[in-house]
Amino acid sequence: MAEKMNIPQFRSFVDRSDHAAIARVFDDKYIAEGKVGVEFRDTLIDYIGASHGVLASNGTLALYLALRALGIGPGDEIIVQDTTFIATANAVEMTGAKPRFVDIVSYKDPSIDLSRIEVGENTKAVMVAHLYGTACSNIEAVAAFCRDRGLWLIEDAAQAFGVRGAERHCGTWGDVGTFSFFADKTITTGEGGLVVTNDESLHERMVYLRNQGRVASGSFVHPEIGFNFRLTDMQSALGLAQFSKLDVITAAKSEIYSSYRRHLEGQVEFLDVRPDFSFIPFRVVVFVDDAEPVMERMKARGIEPRSVFYPMHRQPCFGRYSYAESEFPNANACFRRGICLPTWIGLDAEQIEYVSRALIDAL
Repeated sequence: MAEKMNIPQFRSFVDRSDHAAIARVFDDKYIAEGKVGVEFRDTLIDYIGASHGVLASNGTLALYLALRALGIGPGDEIIVQDTTFIATANAVEMTGAKPRFVDIVSYKDPSIDLSRIEVGENTKAVMVAHLYGTACSNIEAVAAFCRDRGLWLIEDAAQAFGVRGAERHCGTWGDVGTFSFFADKTITTGEGGLVVTNDESLHERMVYLRNQGRVASGSFVHPEIGFNFRLTDMQSALGLAQFSKLDVITAAKSEIYSSYRRHLEGQVEFLDVRPDFSFIPFRVVVFVDDAEPVMERMKARGIEPRSVFYPMHRQPCFGRYSYAESEFPNANACFRRGICLPTWIGLDAEQIEYVSRALIDAL
């Protein structure tokens, strides 16, 4: 057996070029949100192909900003897929609205199951999440569903920056789309987010909401109620440096995924990936009969696996909502069976083989 290795779940991909970009901001003696932030925002909007966009302090606040711009508030109900990171649902709670959880398509496809959505008189929007670096398998159908029923569509594309099909980038199917640039995302600003829209009026509302109810800083006249969701030029400089390496990042992540597939094909099942969209693995997700004991055996070998997202309907903080377990067979199976393997740039061939062998041995 190979000598025991210590392999964490994730390490950020930052190097001297990122450090130099931040240093240039220090040299300019302006570290709050300024011209570098404008450049970063415009670079992102152009790449994504949206008409408008605003930066936010993090991905959760990007979601909250989107919801507030849509007028979501107390008394409203927002449909949320049951398998997602909790920020998706927490942003709904922040507005005073109620998240209504809906099961996913299958344990290998965490897209929302349209057939299970019940639209009530208080339902105002559907919020979907593109997870693990691939697009929702049914985003076109979700968009049509919302149009036909007069519902807003919010796309949580926190894990889908760079993921696009022939027609458009993830985050641009709905009325608003949000992105995260947290430390483990495809490109990072440490913390940071973005909201995009093709609706000029929604964009205008977000401009006021994110900057204390005014268009530009330096004025003490505030036409509307707003908050501080700004991003510093230090973070934007890091984001621009990261964006310049997007092709390198994408190629490295793809090679890691391919390597895992070569080692594990026939031993485990893999996450369903849309073949007509690009795929930038946020994590390599595999499925076994019972993930928990397998992960414990892997941990004993110095590896840090991670479960997939805990179903929203089972979260203790949402215990006040009453759900029957029979409503969520696929989300429950996804959590029971899913394992996220280490997927960070710098993971070498020997480490990937070690993780794969440990997983096979654990099975």
